[in-house]
Amino acid sequence: MQQKLLSFGDDYVVEDSSGRRRFLVDGKVFTLRDTLAVLDTEGGEVARITRRLLAWGPTYEIERGGELAAIVKKELFTFFRCRFMVDVPGPGDLEAQGDFFEYEYEFTRNGRTVATVSKRFFALRDTYGIEFDEREDAVLLLSAAVVIDQCCHEDR
Repeated sequence: MQQKLLSFGDDYVVEDSSGRRRFLVDGKVFTLRDTLAVLDTEGGEVARITRRLLAWGPTYEIERGGELAAIVKKELFTFFRCRFMVDVPGPGDLEAQGDFFEYEYEFTRNGRTVATVSKRFFALRDTYGIEFDEREDAVLLLSAAVVIDQCCHEDR
């Protein structure tokens, strides 16, 4: 996942391990709430990420096909580590924890690691590698990683 250098809004290009473009995350500008669309290679929307305006702390909703797929919320009172909860409908919630600088983190479900995210240092633009279990929902994990980037780097 690599943030575009020159773009309006927060845009990311997502490539697979062989360098093929898989998704584009399009940050919508001029919207009341932070809104991003995850698009497939044909430009079809596969997920929409929207920030909740009236929430205690940074909270985002991920929708897929018009249905709520997850709510991602940053835990406010943690010491020395950031932690995010990814609440999915039904069982199977995820937790994302990382180091103090939010550059390395992992998603876990019931104590089992299902994905790891690592930021490449010294890159001109934000570049992340996401490694995940192939049985997991790649779009959901990608969307949650985008939310974490939005929350941890609101100042840019």
